[in-house]
Amino acid sequence: MQTILGAGGTIGRDLAKELSPYTDRIRLVSRTPQKINPADELFPADLTDRAQVFKAVEGSEVVYLTVGFEYNISIWRKNWPTLMRNVIDACKQYETKLVFFDNMYLYDAHSVGHMTEESPINPSSKKGRVRAEVAKMLMDEVKQGTLTALIARAADFYGPNNDKSLMIQTVVQNFRKGKAANWFARTDKVHSFTYTPDAAKATALLGNTASAYNQVWHLPTDPTRLTGQQWIERVAKEMNVKPKSMALPTWLLRLMGIFVPIMGEFPEMAYQYDRDYFFDSSKFEKAFNVRPTTPTEGVKRMVEEN
Repeated sequence: MQTILGAGGTIGRDLAKELSPYTDRIRLVSRTPQKINPADELFPADLTDRAQVFKAVEGSEVVYLTVGFEYNISIWRKNWPTLMRNVIDACKQYETKLVFFDNMYLYDAHSVGHMTEESPINPSSKKGRVRAEVAKMLMDEVKQGTLTALIARAADFYGPNNDKSLMIQTVVQNFRKGKAANWFARTDKVHSFTYTPDAAKATALLGNTASAYNQVWHLPTDPTRLTGQQWIERVAKEMNVKPKSMALPTWLLRLMGIFVPIMGEFPEMAYQYDRDYFFDSSKFEKAFNVRPTTPTEGVKRMVEEN
């Protein structure tokens, strides 16, 4: 049995597809899970409840934690540490291996220009501090020998069937409405994006590779150093529109946050866009002889399937 906690999100859905070559016993856990493979076991649960987390984990050989809470620092502070503690405790009780699908928020802002698995952990944002706390909880158990686990880390997302990604919301959807694409801070800085089908396939591979455990992995991310404007131009070319764009300064995001609360969550993350942001996944690529999907192919599929 391999179980996905947070099976309703983009990564959870793609991961369910990618697990099918490894097992025909896949348990999908979310508030309202839906089958991806014919034999999937659906397990409705509220993952903020400790007892329900334990029931969801029981009987699993591997658990994948792919939960995505609402993008709100108050909710993250309340839910993430509790969820991680409960998942760790359940995995220890049932001798289950844990795969945590993580992001790069915990890295030092000065390391964003070239991030590796060894980059210093020194978050500059409130959300980054929450991610650092839960990653430390997991790795402390690994170091103590009480848990078999790994962290699979991704950059920002793009890809098909992924309406939560920045690229979809501020570029593709804007172009479809005849508007200019929006970006944060500066469009002339390099920005890596992880293609979601690559991330899911790699996460399934890691979860089913015994030697991959008890360490951190960057999921395969194409190394082409494209700037924000170059990403915008590729999307515009695929959509056959003019690559008009506007970079939203941090002060404007703060102002918009007064009227649209979600926008108020972004200013602290502006450091990811006002400098080069390069996500190095060469460790994974060398270990598994994998080439990430190219931006040309990824953008094509993203536009076709969103």
